[in-house]
Amino acid sequence: MASRTVLAFGGNAIAPDGAGTAAQQTERLWSTMGQVAELVAEGRTALVLTHGNGPQVGNVLIKNELARDVVPPVPLDWCVAQTQATIGFTIADTLTYELAQRGLDQPVVPVVSRVLVAADDPGFGAPSKPIGPWLRDEAEVRRREAEGLAFTHVPGRGWRRLVASPQPLRSVDRPAVELLLDDGAIVVANGGGGIPVVDDGDGPLRGVEAVIDKDLAGALLAEEIGADSFAILTDVAGVAVDYGTPSQRWLETVTVAELREFAAQGQFGAGSMGPKVDAACRFVERTGRRAVIGALEDIVAAVHGDAGTQVVAS
Repeated sequence: MASRTVLAFGGNAIAPDGAGTAAQQTERLWSTMGQVAELVAEGRTALVLTHGNGPQVGNVLIKNELARDVVPPVPLDWCVAQTQATIGFTIADTLTYELAQRGLDQPVVPVVSRVLVAADDPGFGAPSKPIGPWLRDEAEVRRREAEGLAFTHVPGRGWRRLVASPQPLRSVDRPAVELLLDDGAIVVANGGGGIPVVDDGDGPLRGVEAVIDKDLAGALLAEEIGADSFAILTDVAGVAVDYGTPSQRWLETVTVAELREFAAQGQFGAGSMGPKVDAACRFVERTGRRAVIGALEDIVAAVHGDAGTQVVAS
């Protein structure tokens, strides 16, 4: 079996600050897919790509709100499915083109992916996943809070909506991913953390109002398919301690134990680097293999171990 790699792209890395027209987001993905094609050209052909969708889902929810008197709003699981499809087909189009430019004819297949969560997950009672654009009008935020929505505030940036983020338990569509990989395809899966579903035990799986963290779902899928490495690509160069202060220090190679200790000290924000660190640590702890957190523009170097923060077992 060829060495498998999972690449996780952040939704904010695709659409910074939640902005960006369809054309702008496509252009940004196009640039990224050029680097992915370089990895394939080197012989790293067994790739699974996953992606965030926080800004994109947030924008769909805004459309829900603005048009609720005209068309029925759709639930969060539908929003995740819609953005999976949009980002997935755009990745397929741009990566297929970049592969062809290098004389490579490898299929790229987006999979509409469900991820199982527990119906009684405590995350449903404590919204923690930031989605959508940053809001700067406090009066607007207070109005939405009165309607039952939750927000987080970051000084200097504004407010961002929070939604439930249950823990991923199992990638429901992993068998399809395995079949496609074995047949030589590059697969796009678990986009936006996967469509969250629960098993009530007496009927079909049921979608729920939540957004699963894409890095945790990516780490789970990487473990499930036996990936040799897991790369989280974002909008910063890697993991830093004392971030944004005069003593800021970028971490190059770090063990899981060291990274967990930094996390325990409160070094990483719950709505930003914290979930990425947790996901990288989970993958390494469960597999003994390598994870990396790096910049979107450094994909090739990060996968090679020459950029970003390399997370190792010991």
